[in-house]
Amino acid sequence: MFKSLVNLLYPKTCSGCNETLLDSESVLCTTCRHELPYTQHHLNPENETYNKFYGRLPLEHASSLLYFHKEGIVQQLIHNLKYRGHEEAGKLAGELYVSDLIKTETLQSVTDVIPVPLHKKRLRERGYNQVTEFGRALAKGLGVNYSDNILLRESYTKTQTKKGLSDRAEITRSAFEVSYTEAHHDRHFLLIDDVITTGATLEACGRALLKIPGSRLSIVTIAYAHT
Repeated sequence: MFKSLVNLLYPKTCSGCNETLLDSESVLCTTCRHELPYTQHHLNPENETYNKFYGRLPLEHASSLLYFHKEGIVQQLIHNLKYRGHEEAGKLAGELYVSDLIKTETLQSVTDVIPVPLHKKRLRERGYNQVTEFGRALAKGLGVNYSDNILLRESYTKTQTKKGLSDRAEITRSAFEVSYTEAHHDRHFLLIDDVITTGATLEACGRALLKIPGSRLSIVTIAYAHT
């Protein structure tokens, strides 16, 4: 009775369309789940995400789960995840994708899932890193470490959503550093983020991680946005 009363007063809504969820639904309504625009990147090693970094980063693997379209389900899902505390959406994305990624040969050697970090000030403002649950779900499914203390964000910057590639690259060039010991040498890092647009932030993070001796790098994101 108490659970029913709570649901009546504070109904759970779909992270894709904001409609009220049925008791049998979780995170996304049945309609939104059926309409998710999957990229199928994991089936093509030279996919759009991988090609985004061609000539920029040496990658073992790169892929995205979903396509990001303006005014679409994924935009709403990411918005709810990033700004409205719907962390369960990130966990769902990780659980959906890991069933494909565990079959990907190039990811069999991954040792650590590394989230793109937030600056301490931004983390205090938001209260959470929007990719934490996505990363933890991937790490659990792959049977590897979730390591959020290796890659650090040293500078605080305003949102870069409307900035171009050259502007982003300039801003992020020295924004990230790594903290590591000899135990972190020769590892295969899986760097994760919510949405890839220009790839500037991921490139800066990747370059920082590749400073670690013997490191290898892969990238996975929840969504891929055409630019």
